[in-house]
Amino acid sequence: MQLNHLNLTVNDVEASREFLEKYFDMKCVNSRGKGFAAMFDDNQFVLTLMKGKDVQYPKTFHIGFPQVNREKVDQINKQLKEDGYEVDPPIESHGYTFYVKAPGGFTVEVLSD
Repeated sequence: MQLNHLNLTVNDVEASREFLEKYFDMKCVNSRGKGFAAMFDDNQFVLTLMKGKDVQYPKTFHIGFPQVNREKVDQINKQLKEDGYEVDPPIESHGYTFYVKAPGGFTVEVLSD
């Protein structure tokens, strides 16, 4: 079984879309103003973003973006930090990983083996 798509309700569709495009190479294939964006990754996974108000996910909720190696994890971590995001250095946990709060109100995990 393969997951086909996921819908995230976010506070700010445009900021979320730009974040996912810049750091995770997602491609926006359809948008409707400031309220909706459909994004694809290289494997044709669909992530849709829909505008919500006062979005609050549970503390442990997150989406993960696996990377090809630890160097890529470090590179993304460094770029996020340089761009003003609050990120801790990657740690060994269930792989080499770190988390970042994305614009729009959701958390992203960046990880590698």
